Amino acid sequence: MRTAALFIQSVRRLQWVAAKGPWHRRKIVMKANIHPDYHMIKVVMTDGTEYETRSTWGSEGAVMNLEIDSKSHPAWTGGNQQLMDRGGRVSKFNKRFSGLGL
Repeated sequence: MRTAALFIQSVRRLQWVAAKGPWHRRKIVMKANIHPDYHMIKVVMTDGTEYETRSTWGSEGAVMNLEIDSKSHPAWTGGNQQLMDRGGRVSKFNKRFSGLGL
C-alpha cells in the first residue's frame, strides 16, 4: 500500500516538473569574471618523466617540479614508513602502556 502511494507521489512530482517547461528552454546565467584562468603547464615527476596538463597553478608554460609523487611516496610504493614523533602522542602511548607486557 505504501509503495503505491510513493509511486503516485513521484508521478505527481514528475508531472509538476513537466508542467514547468523543458529544461533546455530555461536560461542559466553564470556570474562573469569569477572563473579561474586555465592554461597549460608542464609537470615533472621525481623520476624525470614529464607531462602537460591544464591547471590554474602558475602561468602559461610554467613548470611544476614535484618533490613527492605516486612513484616515490611510501604510501603508494609500500615502502618502509617511519613514524616521526618528537615527544608526542606515540611517546605518551608507549610510556602509558609499556607495563602491560603483551
